[in-house]
Amino acid sequence: MISEIANSYFELLALDNELSIVKQNITIQTNALEIVKLQKEAARATELAVQKFEAEVLKTRSLQYEIQQQITETENKVNFLLGRYPQPVLRRTETFNNAAVKQISAGLPAQLLANRPDIRRAEQELEAAKLDVKVAKAQFYPSVRLSASVGYRAFNPAYLIKTPESLLYSLAGDLVAPLVNRNAIKAEYGNANARQIQAVYNYERTILNAYTEVANQLSGIANLQKSYDLRSSQVDALTRSIDISNDLFKSARADYMEVLMTQRDALESKFELVEIKKKQMLSLVNLYHALGGGWM
Repeated sequence: MISEIANSYFELLALDNELSIVKQNITIQTNALEIVKLQKEAARATELAVQKFEAEVLKTRSLQYEIQQQITETENKVNFLLGRYPQPVLRRTETFNNAAVKQISAGLPAQLLANRPDIRRAEQELEAAKLDVKVAKAQFYPSVRLSASVGYRAFNPAYLIKTPESLLYSLAGDLVAPLVNRNAIKAEYGNANARQIQAVYNYERTILNAYTEVANQLSGIANLQKSYDLRSSQVDALTRSIDISNDLFKSARADYMEVLMTQRDALESKFELVEIKKKQMLSLVNLYHALGGGWM
């Protein structure tokens, strides 16, 4: 529930920022339309150019109402999750772009995985099968801190086989290593019944799945930050190009299509930047969810 509310809240903040961008773009496009109309009166532009600019303004205004509808629906989703009737959701939109995404460079304790409901259920299945949960934890839990990729040596060496060193730090190693040793696991539980062996397999698989989900989210947080930094530089460059294209158009050194395309590219890049920021925030929420609510 907490994760779902947080996801909807960050989506709402992203939509607020998109709406703000659209309104700014409408102002820019409207000003450009007025310039083209003056250019036409001075016989320096055609009616075709006027119509193109006017169509662009209408298109962006239509987008504004689409986003407003999405905001209403997202607000109502948050209200529903909180058990409230439709009403405005209090929020500080300006905090979205300034929000710093926490980096987890040192890793997280592997024991946090124990907070996950699926792992708790798998542990209960072990107990129901009359197996020692503490022993199973010692055999299958990663022995180091969680990170995007720590290598299969994080798992119990007793269940690992020798593989090329090239796999040492790969996520593939993390996933394959315990699974290829099922015979060793089965031998250790040779005196156990089928139900007990199946409970052990399910426990192993559940932990591997949990570890993989966390590793994916940690990797995503790091990569999205790099992507955001690069995209932010692109937005700055395209924003500056709007004024440049307008100046060139006024001096007849650029045609109206160049101005329109510059405005479109700038708008799209700003939307993409908001989308990346939203993915960053959602990655933190998803990490919280992947750890069973045991971190933040």
